[in-house]
Amino acid sequence: MHPEYQYLQLMADILKDGKSKPSRGIHDLKSIFGYQIRFDMRHGFPLLTTKKMPFKILLHELFWFISGSTNIQYLHDHKIHYWDGFADENKNLGPVYGAQWRHWKSPDGTEIDQLVWAINEIKNNPNSKGIIVNAWNVADLEAMRLPPCHTMFQFDVTKGKLRMQLYQRSSDVFLGLPFNIAQYAMLLHMIAHLTDLEPRELIVSIGNAHLYKNHLDAAKEQLKRKPTAFPKLKIVGDVKSIDDFAEENFVLEDYKPQPHIKADLVIL
Repeated sequence: MHPEYQYLQLMADILKDGKSKPSRGIHDLKSIFGYQIRFDMRHGFPLLTTKKMPFKILLHELFWFISGSTNIQYLHDHKIHYWDGFADENKNLGPVYGAQWRHWKSPDGTEIDQLVWAINEIKNNPNSKGIIVNAWNVADLEAMRLPPCHTMFQFDVTKGKLRMQLYQRSSDVFLGLPFNIAQYAMLLHMIAHLTDLEPRELIVSIGNAHLYKNHLDAAKEQLKRKPTAFPKLKIVGDVKSIDDFAEENFVLEDYKPQPHIKADLVIL
């Protein structure tokens, strides 16, 4: 079965069994709790084909996370504006994703670069069961303009293969989840490249998986479509550091998606 059917089945399950709940935004939602989907990279790069996904936007948002920045000016420079409604008047978001990945504050005031630490653990301690990067910093939640939805990810190295499991406390399944799947698959490829491993599998585990009620018709439209083959992602060039990747290092091949399906972002 095509791996994308897992994503489509999740939407179908929410439509069928999801319970109505209020949200912090202007639209209520239908949700289920506890779900897992898996993507074997041997079947291609998991960029949805049942609707067109913006590869360069996905890539530059991931670069922004990796940079450690929490100011949206970089996103504006690359024509990305869906964070605008969350930022303050100075374009800041507080200590969200990148700040926690690269600048986690220790009790003594020093900073921990979790991402570089994880890469070094993969290289030097590959049998560890604790190679985890965590964005859910309880002490910083009040200062965040939006608490992290994709909260932590863990790596496993087995027989030269690198696997990553992502945990999401909350997932906007129609708009957000396709971005999360593609971006964490990209990150898996990037870290596999740096550690001379084969990127093998992305596992996405979700707590609250939901469809906003203004997305229900769009989800039903997407469910009418049949997936085509996933594209291939190649990383080219001699990149030695997680901070050295650039757009030209990524080559997407054979991406043949169906048309984009428009849906409005829900601002919380």
